Amino acid sequence: MIMKRETIMRISFAVMFRRKAWTAAAVAGLVCGLSVSAGALAQGFPTKPIHLIVPNAPGGAIDILARTLSVHLQPFWGQPVVVDYKPGAGTVLGTDYVAKSAPDGHTLGMVITGHVINPSLRPNMPFDTVKDLSGVTLLGIAHILISATPSFEANNIAELIALAKKQPGKISYASPGSGSSMHLAGELLKTMSGIDLVHIPYKGSGPAYPDVIAGRVQLLIDPLFSSMSYVKGGRLKPIAVTNPSRASIAAEIPTVAETIPGFSVQSIFGIVASSQTPHELVRKISADIVSVLRVPEVKARMAELGMETVGNTPEQFDAYIRTEIDKWAKVVKASGAKVD
Repeated sequence: MIMKRETIMRISFAVMFRRKAWTAAAVAGLVCGLSVSAGALAQGFPTKPIHLIVPNAPGGAIDILARTLSVHLQPFWGQPVVVDYKPGAGTVLGTDYVAKSAPDGHTLGMVITGHVINPSLRPNMPFDTVKDLSGVTLLGIAHILISATPSFEANNIAELIALAKKQPGKISYASPGSGSSMHLAGELLKTMSGIDLVHIPYKGSGPAYPDVIAGRVQLLIDPLFSSMSYVKGGRLKPIAVTNPSRASIAAEIPTVAETIPGFSVQSIFGIVASSQTPHELVRKISADIVSVLRVPEVKARMAELGMETVGNTPEQFDAYIRTEIDKWAKVVKASGAKVD
């Protein structure tokens, strides 16, 4: 017996409907399963020691901050927080290790300002800063100071600009090295004010201080905290801080932005994770770290290091990273800055 055409069509539509329903149910089940899995991972975190990667050699503010967090996170999480040092290539090696780590939250990376400068300065990066890493939280910021040898003719940014325009290419500034935030602060100053300064890179800021104090180099751009003892001792003359607001520990020193609106360079300290880490887990880790940042001893230690505590959300830190990458790309292109 031959079925009528209408009957065949009704059967076909019924089969198609069941298939779509089965497919939708399967997809919904998979999504639900992934959600439950991510939630369970966040709830159970951590299940083993956490490795906090410092992309610099031991010593310095980032190392002290990492060890401070380690001490206070260990009892909070109930697992050891191990500080591992993986220096090299201007923080790239250590951060690459984090980008390629298992996305389970047990490997986290400390980052500094080079994290947002490197994408423009280093053409052969082994990872994509935005795509391969997720921001966890911006821990804090530190101020950068432009200072001068005591005999330098200019006393502030306006006078420095006027002097540099009279003597193009005659005034030099020291930094802890090519590609550092201090180097790029000088390049941004040149770009935004239209002056010509000569960059003198050092291997760390230690050797730069004697040369600037003696007047062999006129200017120094280095963290405010590192320079303050020299300023208080009268061996360096403060010109301005590069952050958008004045520093609480030296409120008498003006900002560059008070003369050049929009000028902003600050040292940052943050934590990132592999971008494949479930977002719920990243949020939990972020919230836990922010809770530790509120501990009085931690805030006090950061203040001793010249840092102002931030502790924002992963979304806010990611947005900040993207904005800063775009800013520094323009500076690097305009200045032609290169790493050694």
